[in-house]
Amino acid sequence: MKDKKPINVEIGQRIKQAREAAGLTQEVFAEMVGLGVKHISAIERGAVGVSLNTVCTICRVLSISSDSLLLDGGNKNDVSALSARLERLSPRQFKIAEDVLNKLIEAFALQSK
Repeated sequence: MKDKKPINVEIGQRIKQAREAAGLTQEVFAEMVGLGVKHISAIERGAVGVSLNTVCTICRVLSISSDSLLLDGGNKNDVSALSARLERLSPRQFKIAEDVLNKLIEAFALQSK
């Protein structure tokens, strides 16, 4: 059996974490990226590498930067990650996200009273 390359394992783990943070199953994610579920599973396990084209597609689908997949983000602040995802939304999508977030914060404020 062929040994997994450490870089493939690391990138695969980051892809899996980003997919799960986005609330996507492998099945839905695979369809959005245009790959098979088995291929996504192999990428996430580090059994296979990922092409530059696929990295770009994954970043677009998950609204994340390629740096977050390719480089170790360390203890990156969650607010920064959320901000980066919001920056990639269209103006219309951003307005919807802003409205939802404002309502959520209002609900939290009411709950704490």
